[in-house]
Amino acid sequence: MEDCLFCGIVGGSVPSTAVLETERSYAFRDIKPAAPVHVLVVPKEHLGSVEDVGAGQTEVLADLFAAIRAVAAKEGISESGYRVVTNVGEDAGQLVHHLHFHVLGGRSLRWPPKGSDAGG
Repeated sequence: MEDCLFCGIVGGSVPSTAVLETERSYAFRDIKPAAPVHVLVVPKEHLGSVEDVGAGQTEVLADLFAAIRAVAAKEGISESGYRVVTNVGEDAGQLVHHLHFHVLGGRSLRWPPKGSDAGG
């Protein structure tokens, strides 16, 4: 999608700090981190949100979750724990309409999330 920020990041026309790349996923550092580790994991294929995921994206989803685990391991938060967040729609705070998962860790995170613990 031409006007999608994350499609621009995946395509290289918008700069990002890469953390991991797979055949179907791209992970990069959030520009406004809510935790010491705050990485976004996105599919290279444009999907607006969880609402757009169907049976045809099984391999994409498997790759995304493998990438999430790999990011946690690479960032050293696998054992201490981490949070994975995705927002769907305006009321949930979805700011970019391209499916993405926030991987947050590196400190104790509160539940329920408040303020900067929530992701974006």
